[in-house]
Amino acid sequence: MKNLLKDLYNHKIMTKEEAKNVLFSLTDGSANNSQIASFLTVFLMREITVDELDGFREAMIEMALKLDVDNKNLIDLCGTGGDGKDTFNISTVSSFVVAGAGIKVSKHGNYGVSSSCGSSNIISHFGHTFTNKIENINKSLEKANICFLHAPLFHPSLKNISPIRTELGVKTFFNMLGPMVNPLQPKSQLIGVFNSQIFRLYSHIYNKTDKNYCIVYGIDGYDEISLTGPFKLYSNTYDVMLEAKDLKLNPVSPKSLAGGKNIKDSARIFLNILKNKSTKEQMDVVLANAGVAIYCAKNLHSIEDGILIAKDSIESGNAYKCFKSLMDI
Repeated sequence: MKNLLKDLYNHKIMTKEEAKNVLFSLTDGSANNSQIASFLTVFLMREITVDELDGFREAMIEMALKLDVDNKNLIDLCGTGGDGKDTFNISTVSSFVVAGAGIKVSKHGNYGVSSSCGSSNIISHFGHTFTNKIENINKSLEKANICFLHAPLFHPSLKNISPIRTELGVKTFFNMLGPMVNPLQPKSQLIGVFNSQIFRLYSHIYNKTDKNYCIVYGIDGYDEISLTGPFKLYSNTYDVMLEAKDLKLNPVSPKSLAGGKNIKDSARIFLNILKNKSTKEQMDVVLANAGVAIYCAKNLHSIEDGILIAKDSIESGNAYKCFKSLMDI
């Protein structure tokens, strides 16, 4: 590790295999806390490369808890976080809309870092108990069309790194890895990123996989489709800049996406959307994200078709039924 750190300080770029192996070293106890902290800060001084991030991704997937679910045709809706916008839980509530459309969802999430209420915060607030037991996960997928995977339960190899990340108090490359390391490795993904560098990295990595994917990046810094401005979309078939009008929706103001002052506010917004009682702005943003996810999972002709299915999921009450079913398990 000492020699590697010296090389990195001298601007060495790691190959994919080197990056993969060094992450194993960071998690198996062979590196001390000072060396781990030093390694993490390297990528605050320079940009991470595609091969380095891909190597870290492969290592994380290999070290994750192994699960064999009954239905492998899954989708995840997840953002990198880190946009600092403190919106309501757009990707999480959209996940229930997608589940209500009959698509199996494996939602990978964690407690909020850049927002006051992350996906794990809101799900646990409603009373859901986090688990990594395969029988519970299969039951959730069968009864509710959705399972929630609280990240720390599925990545035990990071237990000695997490306290160091907390003490450093800055974003590291691990923040980029979250959406890519869902332990169930769903066939389809809607991924949101908050800057052009991460958008470029994800585009290169996902282009080499066999997944159905849609990567979105809000030009004004959102890690989801916010409808507050143009957004880029890169997928198996698309590389395009879109706006609200292209989805037959109206632009919204950043203020209308606020998550509220506390978790109770966030929970109220969350339930109002699923019960079809939200503001039009909140609803349109959820329809956009859920619609793109449905388009991705079903290989639909157009995103507008996905939005129509998402709208029916809410108006029929199916999205709320999926939420209630998960909470009752």
